[in-house]
Amino acid sequence: MNYYRPTIENSIPLVLLEPTYSEKLGVSCASYPNPNDVPKEKLFFGSFKTYGGTEKNVNGVYSVEDTANIVTWFRPDIKSDCRIALGNTNAIYEILGEPENINQRNQFLKFKVRRIKGKV
Repeated sequence: MNYYRPTIENSIPLVLLEPTYSEKLGVSCASYPNPNDVPKEKLFFGSFKTYGGTEKNVNGVYSVEDTANIVTWFRPDIKSDCRIALGNTNAIYEILGEPENINQRNQFLKFKVRRIKGKV
């Protein structure tokens, strides 16, 4: 049988940022930890490919969204509401959609992320 094998080395350090939820004025709000304060167990390695981002044209305004594709070993704690930080730059990305468990074998995960920028 032919099974999926990523051709790229999983060599980029990534940090999993899991949300904690609190209720404010009756609305559930997610908060994420600082990437520097996350325990070592949340560090993992994967491939991180940007392909130049994603081009968008909204209302006549052209922009390029900072997106990337990540392939890594399967981890059940990586979910669609989590965020990913790059280990070397602490750039934070949100997961778009649900991470794909390749062939449902619990061996590899593949998902797309979008950079979160700006100041609060």
